Amino acid sequence: MNTIRDIQNLKNSKKQIVAVTAYDFMLGRLAELSGEVDVILVGDSVGTTLQGQQTSVPVTLEEMLYHTRIVARSVTKALLVGDMPFLSYQVSIEQAITSAGRFLKEGGAHAVKLEGGAYFAPTVRALTASGIPVMGHVGILPQSVNQQSGYRIQGKTGSSRDELIQDSLALAEAGAFAIVLEGVEASCAEEITKKLSIPTIGIGSGKHCDGQIIVSYDMLGITRTVYGRIPGFVTEHANIGTAVIEGFKAYAQAVRESAK
Repeated sequence: MNTIRDIQNLKNSKKQIVAVTAYDFMLGRLAELSGEVDVILVGDSVGTTLQGQQTSVPVTLEEMLYHTRIVARSVTKALLVGDMPFLSYQVSIEQAITSAGRFLKEGGAHAVKLEGGAYFAPTVRALTASGIPVMGHVGILPQSVNQQSGYRIQGKTGSSRDELIQDSLALAEAGAFAIVLEGVEASCAEEITKKLSIPTIGIGSGKHCDGQIIVSYDMLGITRTVYGRIPGFVTEHANIGTAVIEGFKAYAQAVRESAK
């Protein structure tokens, strides 16, 4: 089983960290069976994948605990991270500790992830002091999509770049063991990666992070089949969506022919 130290050592060894999302037992097990996945994130992107929501904002803590718990049953090697949903940690540090503790105690997670920069450094410090490992998340913040006016690349201007760097340093200083950089301009992501002693895990942030994470449904070709589009930075490595449709068609044909 991968530990926090194992993930951090990958940065020092220059070996890329492979991280994916999973929301159920079977997808988690398939990721495990590949033998190549270092981190599995039970992401609040479950809202836009399994639930058909427009954003991740409506996802509740109870829903995230449920999905984390069932993915945990599939994990034998990967570090399992539970994504803290909107309003499960923003109200107070006490609320954050209670919510995060439930991910470990009830969900079977090894760590939690929360969005936000320096403002949440005291929360990260309190969580880690309570024995709860924390993965940070800066750049595009899906839970703040309304405030950020959509999904726009971050760190393109001098002030935005400086803020992202300071946010990342503050989270690392507060005790985060890794930081997700989502939608961060590539050279800014590279600079952050060089400045931090902890790993950066990119999504749409260029190739110079210490690892990459992707929504499994995007990577497997399911998202394009259902919605007709995928994020511009995504590379599909399989086309399961089309294969599933063909499977349903073949099944329907077999059922109808068997009745003749």
